[in-house]
Amino acid sequence: MNLPRLLWEPLVRAALAEDLGRAGDLTSDAIIPPDLRARARIAARAPGRIAGLEVALAAFELLAPAGRGAAGFAVEILRPDGSDVCEGGAAAGSGGETLAVLEGPARALLSAERTALNLLGHLSGIATVTRNIVRAIDGTGARVVCTRKTTPGLRALEKCAVRVGGGVNHRFGLDDAVLIKDNHRAIAGGVREAVERARRSIGHLVQIEVEVDTLEELDEALACGVDAVLLDNMPPETLREAVARAGGRAITEASGGITPETAPAIAATGVDLLSIGWLTHSAPALDVGLDVEVSQ
Repeated sequence: MNLPRLLWEPLVRAALAEDLGRAGDLTSDAIIPPDLRARARIAARAPGRIAGLEVALAAFELLAPAGRGAAGFAVEILRPDGSDVCEGGAAAGSGGETLAVLEGPARALLSAERTALNLLGHLSGIATVTRNIVRAIDGTGARVVCTRKTTPGLRALEKCAVRVGGGVNHRFGLDDAVLIKDNHRAIAGGVREAVERARRSIGHLVQIEVEVDTLEELDEALACGVDAVLLDNMPPETLREAVARAGGRAITEASGGITPETAPAIAATGVDLLSIGWLTHSAPALDVGLDVEVSQ
């Protein structure tokens, strides 16, 4: 993935440690000779876009690193991140489409299998649904963005998977920008007061976005000169009017219940962004698997 290994390797280590527990892989250690090597292929068994293959392969490498006379894994990547696989039913019924072939210690291969496939399937699922929404709104000029509704600990990987799918990222965290939502407005006493308080506290490079539920709240936010407005749960006809009122003075972001079926109509209203939380919190995992053969 186009993400520094420094950011995700600790996540893979933690996932392996969680699976190996206190005594390691009892099954593989009991059944497989310690010096046995095996060859395996990682395959996609359903149509989708691949994301996280490098992360998945790291799980095997971490359990059997090469060096100091030890033989680790040899890997051949056939379908890297960003590849669209099993298109048009290709590979259906044939064991799927091979993404990578690896050869190495059989024990490590089986011990890392589930961690690797969990990560690969999850991240590829996110990339796949993102790609599908991006394709559905092609030509509208709108972009698909994710949210902070991510799996704790996996945000960097999940947001990277969104980018692999052709989407872009919203805030990575609370420190990226100011996003004034309904509860902030309620406590502050209104849109203007909330915006003014934010401006007194932030630096000159920090942008301000305001969530609005009505056209009246939109007008108030625009009068405050905010950078972006989040148009929450507005039907397409209201969104179209909101875009007209904004008139390019602020970035317009539609949010709330956007599905693959409703996305084209929402994008056609002229909004700049479609904000979709389920891309990361509810995307179904892509079906991937590992097929092993003994090499010696």
